Amino acid sequence: MFVCLITWLWLQVGFMYHSLVEDYFTGFKSLHCKGWKSVYLNPSRPQFLGTSTTNLNDLLTQGTRWSSGLAQVLISKFSPLIYGPPRMSLLASMGYAELASFSIYFFPLWCFATIPQLCLLNGIPLFPKVSDSKFYIFLFIFLSSLSKHLYEVLKTGGSIRIWRNEQRIWMIKGVTCYFYGTLNAIMSKLGLSEASFVPTNKDDDDEQAKRYLMGIFDFHTSTMFLAPLVTLTILNIVAFFWGVLRMIITGDWEKMFAQVLLSFYILIMGYAIIEGMFVRKDTGRIPPSMTILSAILSVIFLSLGSIVLMY
Repeated sequence: MFVCLITWLWLQVGFMYHSLVEDYFTGFKSLHCKGWKSVYLNPSRPQFLGTSTTNLNDLLTQGTRWSSGLAQVLISKFSPLIYGPPRMSLLASMGYAELASFSIYFFPLWCFATIPQLCLLNGIPLFPKVSDSKFYIFLFIFLSSLSKHLYEVLKTGGSIRIWRNEQRIWMIKGVTCYFYGTLNAIMSKLGLSEASFVPTNKDDDDEQAKRYLMGIFDFHTSTMFLAPLVTLTILNIVAFFWGVLRMIITGDWEKMFAQVLLSFYILIMGYAIIEGMFVRKDTGRIPPSMTILSAILSVIFLSLGSIVLMY
């Protein structure tokens, strides 16, 4: 009964604000923009406990809803960059704006996972040679970004495994729910679709619960979510092995080393997807039909991309 009441209140608040992120909207517009101040409280005992998603489908469904809601705020009249500065400090407005614009990470992530690989397959170097001093600028930026995140995870009591999982899920969400959420927000703004307030399912069956406790991905999700993940993984597998083969044959490894390293990093972070395609046999694996479909999509993308690069 209590859960039903909370769900009903959540829906009412969401509809009242016309937002899928009523907590963000409440903190921004109804509290901080009206002069309320926040303080940081981190007691030793947890004050609130809740239920989170335990499978990939519900995680990405929830992430799509959140991404859509944040993007809707960003492009509305209540955008933190416009509505915030007259009513709160510039730094606070920028903090809210950073969160509202988080879903647009999908664009650099899609570029990160496709353009260097496509150029690698066509023999086009994008980065300086390893012997060029400028190469180490790119390497420093890449490693410093990873190191900063690792430091934050370890500083807050996490582990290298948690850091790896956070990197992995950020990339997974970036090419799926961030993209779909932003697209949905734009379509809603144009009147082409309506916002959905459907709560995320948090019920588990026995097999899902077992995989969750073992730390194993459950790829029982829709084609909409799986197709981009598997397609990009296949693309990077092809790019990595072709790049290594090209370096062995030509002996000129300095030109393509950075792009091969990039594909290798993506494959390391996406190993769970590779395992789901080729190794696992349980019901939570990636269906062979999805692997075949994604392979076809990869071939289409590579063909169209190669034609574009030729011109």
